[in-house]
Amino acid sequence: MAIWRIEWKASAAKELRNLNRKWIPRVLAAVTSLSSNPFPSGVKKLHGSEHTYRLRVNDYRIIYEIQQHIVTVQIVRIRHRKDVYR
Repeated sequence: MAIWRIEWKASAAKELRNLNRKWIPRVLAAVTSLSSNPFPSGVKKLHGSEHTYRLRVNDYRIIYEIQQHIVTVQIVRIRHRKDVYR
């Protein structure tokens, strides 16, 4: 089983720093788990893009892209569910 590399967009890292402090460890644990399995249970593919998925962590959503040819998961957004799709 391949280990996937996690890359953060600068905007996603900034969004992570702006989260409520009690949710940061949970979000980081979910992102870290993507390195061993980028398709965990509960993940959904987003419409309109071929390689974009979302992972739910309580009221927050982690939007990420899979780049299979270079075995990379790129974290695109981390936002509250009411704001993430805007």
